[in-house]
Amino acid sequence: MVSGFRYRVVSVVGTAFIAVLAVLLANASSLQMLFTTAVPVFRRLPATVLTGNKLALVVVTTTLVVVGSLVPLFKPRPRRILDTILLAQRRTVTACLALATIGYFDYTYRLPRSTLVLAAVGLLIGLPAWFVAIRRRPAEKERAVIVGDDPEEIADILDVIDVPVVGYVSPPSPYYTDPEAVSSEPAVADGSGEELLADLDCLSGLSRLDEVLVDYNVNTVVLAFAQPDRAEFFGALDTCYDHGVDAKVHREHADDVLTTTANPDDVLVDIKLEPWDWQDYVFKRIFDVVFAAVGLLAFAPFIAVIAIAIKLDSPGPVFYTQQRTAEFGETFEVYKFRSMVTNAEAKTGATISAEDNGGVDPRVTRVGRVLRQTHLDEVPQLWSILVGDMSVVGPRPERPELDADIRTGVVEWRKRWFIKPGLTGLAQINDVTGHQPGKKLQYDMEYIRTQSFWMDLKIVIRQVWKVLAEAVE
Repeated sequence: MVSGFRYRVVSVVGTAFIAVLAVLLANASSLQMLFTTAVPVFRRLPATVLTGNKLALVVVTTTLVVVGSLVPLFKPRPRRILDTILLAQRRTVTACLALATIGYFDYTYRLPRSTLVLAAVGLLIGLPAWFVAIRRRPAEKERAVIVGDDPEEIADILDVIDVPVVGYVSPPSPYYTDPEAVSSEPAVADGSGEELLADLDCLSGLSRLDEVLVDYNVNTVVLAFAQPDRAEFFGALDTCYDHGVDAKVHREHADDVLTTTANPDDVLVDIKLEPWDWQDYVFKRIFDVVFAAVGLLAFAPFIAVIAIAIKLDSPGPVFYTQQRTAEFGETFEVYKFRSMVTNAEAKTGATISAEDNGGVDPRVTRVGRVLRQTHLDEVPQLWSILVGDMSVVGPRPERPELDADIRTGVVEWRKRWFIKPGLTGLAQINDVTGHQPGKKLQYDMEYIRTQSFWMDLKIVIRQVWKVLAEAVE
């Protein structure tokens, strides 16, 4: 039994090995002759033995398809034997159907029919057996750890949780690591934090959460953050994900996360980090790459013209870079054609432009107004999409400073951390800007709940139509 990152490596390597072995055994001439002559149903299948480069291509193709189909099994989740077998068989059947589809066409790297049937039998036996052998067994008894920085919220969780809690893990601070190291009361209501946590052991800081999960055989983590730092919040969730541990949150404090629960009466609800299936991510990423590549090629002739216009209009660089919030609370550099005077925020700091509220922003240059009206200032963001920092469709990325300010007024704003930011989205096509954070969040959350490839396509078409209509006004 292995866990964490080692499980991922072992499961992928083992799956690839079994796929290669299945093809090589299925390609053996003696086995093919026995199979096509001894089994009446398959007597019409010609025995085909591959050699050389063609065999190598078939092996590589089969391995890639099988590994790609079994991605859900590479997550280090505790699984029972029957659940493991059924999941492995379902994903293996998906792989075999994909290989059969490839075999329908006359590709050099396709599996011959007799080889495909024999390889499928081997995969349906070998892969479930492999994942049963390496699976992480469910703990005999549920054991929970509370992770967070809010004593009152931890106390609320202790009142409703129905499994043994071995202790809590907290971000580093003098109070949590050594209550005697500070003379003043912790910053909680009426100094009640020390009393609330008096009977609960502090196991470690967040940096050692992975060790705690292993040492105490924990299978459930409950988050209890008051004002979570992005790095701490998503670091805790990432550790839970790596170790196959369920992450939960109190229903009354579930504003910061996308959650799901099977029972509406449950007080502790499950955190759902992946609102979409992996196939949705694949199609979305393919669409992003194609859109960004075509867009950059289409606008390439105009980039030099825009750059010259910017330089002639006002002194300063052609491009403007900013830090923006990304998926899972990270930040990235976004590039735009400069539309404001140089050092426009030197006096005012990070603020939402008055143009977003229908006003006039004196910091915007003459060329900048044209660029903003035609949205040409955002062309460089196609590069951010191409490299994977952004998506074509998603919540617009905000400045970290503005993001923090908005969160103070709209608590649920942090839900946007769970999805990659986009060039456009439902809020943009409905003329909702950062001046209306509550309404903007509603559109962003609607998109997260209903996202699909066809929805992305509709949003892009509406946005393109909207840009063209504004350009001709």
